[in-house]
Amino acid sequence: MSAWEDEDGRLSSVFRDALRRAGLRGVIQSGVAGLDGGHDDDDVVTIGNVSYDWLMPRVSAVVHRASAGTLAATLRAGLPCSSVPVAFDNLFWARRLVRLGVSSGFSSVRDVGVERLAYLMGRAAHDSGMRARAAGLASKLAADDGAGRILAELEENTHRRAGVARR
Repeated sequence: MSAWEDEDGRLSSVFRDALRRAGLRGVIQSGVAGLDGGHDDDDVVTIGNVSYDWLMPRVSAVVHRASAGTLAATLRAGLPCSSVPVAFDNLFWARRLVRLGVSSGFSSVRDVGVERLAYLMGRAAHDSGMRARAAGLASKLAADDGAGRILAELEENTHRRAGVARR
């Protein structure tokens, strides 16, 4: 059983109570942790699988575990965030997001509490500077032709190995 699984409901309670303490409405994705926001009401709704391309434009900030896929979707959407890292690579990315100025911070999954998470959520949702930096980073990502650069590099490498001069 991983630290991210919510077998005793503690994480679900922390997320639900932190949203309320921060005065925010929220969508809790059950995901691999099995999170449950409790009885759905106007302020907290629990969902299963959903397209991030559909969901992200409808929220003001994101709390995630800093896994590569979710943080990439968050960055592409230009949203500020906070993180609850679970594994070593999650911690690396959570720290990187803070350094980029697009994250309000993080708390480990074992130590996360209502007060800290409410603070992180509120700051991510309301900090206009963080929002501007996230939007700027999203613009840079949208303009970046990473696949084109990789293709050009592969072609160059292939020609170099074959001993063929490029024109």
